[in-house]
Amino acid sequence: MIKKLLNQISKIEQKYGGELPPPAHPKEIELLNNLVNSKFGVKLSKQYINFLSIVNGLDFNGLVVYGVDDSLLQQKYDNTVYGLIETNEIWHENDWQKKYLFFGDSDIGWICFNISSQKYEEIDKPSGTLMNEYNDFDTMLIDALKEKLL
Repeated sequence: MIKKLLNQISKIEQKYGGELPPPAHPKEIELLNNLVNSKFGVKLSKQYINFLSIVNGLDFNGLVVYGVDDSLLQQKYDNTVYGLIETNEIWHENDWQKKYLFFGDSDIGWICFNISSQKYEEIDKPSGTLMNEYNDFDTMLIDALKEKLL
């Protein structure tokens, strides 16, 4: 389902001369996973790793899904990717946000993993009010992508 939605997004991007970022290399993903684990105490889900193996991040219609940080990339490319570690370090400047690992954001909310509850959540930006709760990364991402494709 995610590949299908990303294909739809890719076709829209191509109409306007854009393109999706290429997949992240397995070694880049491994480096990211190790750094996320050491900095935030969280292992990346297989579903998020699978997303990165399809496309390294996304910036579409107000939805940003973070990818592998530039400093970890073996090869640089033209597409701007918001790095997962770099962006989480910014969000974690607010103490109450340290209970989340942020995977992306939109105009009105964040998509993230609540470390204490072990649930994926969409929370309001900036209040942090819970908007939706998910059992896995894919379900959360599919909802976010569908909303932006409407």
